[in-house]
Amino acid sequence: MDALKEASLDNDEVREILKNTTDLRQYSRQIEKEFKDVENKSIEDYIAESQNIANLHNQINDCDEVLERMENMLMSFQSVLNNISTEITQLQRKSVSMSLQLTNRQSVKAQLSQFIEDMSVSEEMINIIMDTPVTERDFSNQLNVLNHKLSLVKELSFKESKSTNDVSEVLQNLRLKSMSKIRNYLLEQIYKFRKPMTNYQIPQNAMLKHKFFFEFILSNERQVAQEICSEYIDTMSKIYYSYFKSYSTRLTSLKFEESCSKDDLMGIEDNASKGLFAKTTSLKHKSTIFTIGKRGDILNQQLEAPIIVPHAQLKNRYTVDALFRSEQYALVDNACREYLFVTEFFMVRGAQAQDLFNQIMGKTLTLMIKNLETSIHDCYDTIAMFLCIHLIFRYQLMCHKRCVPALDKYWDSLQSVIWPRFEHVFRINIQSIHDCDPTKFNKEMGPHYITRRYAEFSAAIVGISEHFPNELVSRLLLELQNEVECFILRMAAIFSTRKDQLIYLINNYDLVLGVLMEHTRDNSKEAEAFREQLNARSAEYVEEILSPHFGGIIQFVKECEPYFEKNQSEELRKQERRSLGLVASFSANWKKSLEELNREVLLSFPSLLTGSQLLQLALASLVQYYHRFHKLLTPNARAQLTNIHVLMVEIKKYKSNY
Repeated sequence: MDALKEASLDNDEVREILKNTTDLRQYSRQIEKEFKDVENKSIEDYIAESQNIANLHNQINDCDEVLERMENMLMSFQSVLNNISTEITQLQRKSVSMSLQLTNRQSVKAQLSQFIEDMSVSEEMINIIMDTPVTERDFSNQLNVLNHKLSLVKELSFKESKSTNDVSEVLQNLRLKSMSKIRNYLLEQIYKFRKPMTNYQIPQNAMLKHKFFFEFILSNERQVAQEICSEYIDTMSKIYYSYFKSYSTRLTSLKFEESCSKDDLMGIEDNASKGLFAKTTSLKHKSTIFTIGKRGDILNQQLEAPIIVPHAQLKNRYTVDALFRSEQYALVDNACREYLFVTEFFMVRGAQAQDLFNQIMGKTLTLMIKNLETSIHDCYDTIAMFLCIHLIFRYQLMCHKRCVPALDKYWDSLQSVIWPRFEHVFRINIQSIHDCDPTKFNKEMGPHYITRRYAEFSAAIVGISEHFPNELVSRLLLELQNEVECFILRMAAIFSTRKDQLIYLINNYDLVLGVLMEHTRDNSKEAEAFREQLNARSAEYVEEILSPHFGGIIQFVKECEPYFEKNQSEELRKQERRSLGLVASFSANWKKSLEELNREVLLSFPSLLTGSQLLQLALASLVQYYHRFHKLLTPNARAQLTNIHVLMVEIKKYKSNY
């Protein structure tokens, strides 16, 4: 586009020239003349400015000389700087080399100084090792230094270092002297255990204070270490065995002289000449075997109480579970302390610690298991055995909190001894109830003593096992519950009237439920089962006692309510004569009936609370029937019926504060 525009402009100029001039040659000469004039003027201007141009030329030449000198100077500076840079690089290399040499020399000096110090044996160390008692701090400090030197010499001897020859003999002599002194000291501490009435915690603490002694012996002479370990095991094994054998024997003498036997089962008849409660009351401070009483405290407040001291408690007598707690807590205390001492002093862990502990305590643990087998063989106190089982659970947990797993197999062995006997005695108690003959018991409507035994026993077992539930115990409790329910029904069957049967059932169910709720959670399975039975029998009893007094009204309501629901008014009118008779009878006798009802209920139940609750339940049921009866009456009969408010005022008089 630009080329086209230039061509267009040229054409315009040519066109203009052609328009103004007819001869191009003349125009060309004219242009030439103009160029000549311009050239002459330029020459004149140049000549006029020649002096300035000459001066400018001279100035340029001067500048060239100055710049040349500057260039030479800068080139000189560059050369000098190159030399300086080279020197700096050389100095840097030399500095790095000198720094490396210095570092190496310092490193060699430090190692050499340390080596010389490690290899040298000072006169001070020799004197302290030879003459200072092992209990002094200086001896322990120098023993650490000696142990380090011996380790170093042993390491260098494998590298055939000649420097070890200079000190090896001196160090070996010091090692032998140290070993001799330490061996004598540790054996002396172990022999202190053998003295009668010795508190062996004192020498143990002394040994722990110098536990590095055994580490030194172990790293330098294993035979001596084995000798000390064997001597300790032999000594402590005999001490623990002797102590617990004597303690168990003396504890046994504090047991109740009259122990429970197979004649003290739950279903055994209780008579004046030979009965469970008659026997137990003759013993001071002894509860029945079916009542836990305060014995449950050994699982809580008394779990870590001081152990029984036999010679200080000669006049007192204890149950099996109390003696078991004291003996096992003594074992826990001693065994935990021993295990922690062994692991720290002899530096063993895991299987090695367990093996060493078993060598010390094994004979004692075997003795205690055999003693338990003997004492439990003829035991019929189920609650005592169950308490012992739960003591084991808690003491095992206590050992784990103290980081002592060494007694786990022992606890399992105790469990394997107690559980079979517990289950056996539990089942023969169930069988004793199954074998009961209801005709041999007194015909009384109050709570049966076998029911009371069951209630106390079941509450005890459920309360104990609350935190450690067990499937076997739950199954046994269910079997016992079923057997007791069957027994209660069999006992109720000896009464001739249904009302007496219901009174007997309610008294027994109420007793069981009351005891269970007092000692266990409200929502326990046992409590729920007896609550259902009690509610069902109570409702039936209410119907039974209302029937003699208000049976006509109740029967009328049950027969005529279907007519009312189906709007069969004609059928209801046919019952008007019958309803008028019922209204007249009610109006004449209802106050007297309420009095008889109140007296009958309160005399039938030994528990005032139960009697009051049943009376209120009966009165509430009466009011409901009265309302339903009122709805079914014709206007004529309804007008003759006693006002409901009058009835309610009278009923409120029988409201109890229980």
